[in-house]
Amino acid sequence: MCLQNLQQDNIFVPSEMKSLKSLTPVESLRGFENAIISNGKIVNVVSNSYCHVPNQLFFKKAEAMLVEAQLDYYTRTVNKNDRSFIAEFIIINKNRFTVKNENDLMLPMLRFKNSYDGSEKTSGHFGYYREVCSNGLHVSEVQVEFSIKHDRNYNYSEVVMPRLNDLFNKFLENEFYRISNKFKKMKDFKIIDTKEFVKAILEKTKLFRYESSNKNDDPSKLSREVIGVLNYETLLLDEVPNLWLGYNAFNSTIHETLKKGFGQQERLDKMLFDEVYAMA
Repeated sequence: MCLQNLQQDNIFVPSEMKSLKSLTPVESLRGFENAIISNGKIVNVVSNSYCHVPNQLFFKKAEAMLVEAQLDYYTRTVNKNDRSFIAEFIIINKNRFTVKNENDLMLPMLRFKNSYDGSEKTSGHFGYYREVCSNGLHVSEVQVEFSIKHDRNYNYSEVVMPRLNDLFNKFLENEFYRISNKFKKMKDFKIIDTKEFVKAILEKTKLFRYESSNKNDDPSKLSREVIGVLNYETLLLDEVPNLWLGYNAFNSTIHETLKKGFGQQERLDKMLFDEVYAMA
């Protein structure tokens, strides 16, 4: 997938926090005084102490960090039902690498997420972008720490973020090389039977069921999807099946097919990586 064709949802939908008194004569309980309205819809009911962080403030502040750090990047944005949002900044001028195959390009990535319905913590972390399958890999432990200041007297929120240069260098010096070496080790471990590999991983992770039903031992639709992606990438990259391709085949299903929130995707990604890497 070409980087220029990344998903570009509108994440800057109008949003506001309004008192329920201004919307309805029905009395509300303490702790439920305000409504969060996103693109004309109520998506959350919150207390007076809740800090609403608009995407316009948060994501543009995050992007300003990359500009200040003089990092070149492509952006991918996802809007889930005007309720939760991500912006991924794929960095193209620093420390790209391949996993023992010149066509399997990996790029450092920053993911920031926000939600108006309370389903996602306003946060950011480093990860990796794999160009072959256009998926983000969320196995890095380096978080982007920031604080949110809220002055209720003025109803004003401010996101205070660190200088990205120092944080990015920390990521490159530690996590980046540690994880990339694990990627290469997984690449060296061959898979003899792809169906047995998929079955073994599903028994450990419980991501979904391998069998079609209690009466049918054939692979389920999701299992066939993983096997199909694994076989496709094997041919595309002129490789033999290996743990690296197996991990990415599962990861593709986590991000593209399973209906999970952004935070759930990240947690499943890390769990999957640990289980596959343990086989190496």
